[in-house]
Amino acid sequence: MKRLCLTMICALLPAALAWADDEMPEIEKIRFCQRFRDHAVMALYNRDGGTPMKLYEEDGSNGPRIANVIIRRIYADQQIDTPKKAETFSRATCREMMGVTGD
Repeated sequence: MKRLCLTMICALLPAALAWADDEMPEIEKIRFCQRFRDHAVMALYNRDGGTPMKLYEEDGSNGPRIANVIIRRIYADQQIDTPKKAETFSRATCREMMGVTGD
């Protein structure tokens, strides 16, 4: 199950990276941020399972940078203790970092 989830995340990351630029319309930024919930939930499960933190190699684009910030903060903040909290946190963090103003 974990392998399937990790495979899905790895498959979605390049598509997410392709859309993550400064010229992205507001609605695309919102959709882009919704994709990070998988990263957040996986980081929560890894943290709770005692797995070391797995970060993405940053290449200057928004995708890996945002994913790494979310993963680091989930590992550091023990108050994020449910998948729902992880999803909410990841969405809010991404929207803040991408400059999304509306819902």
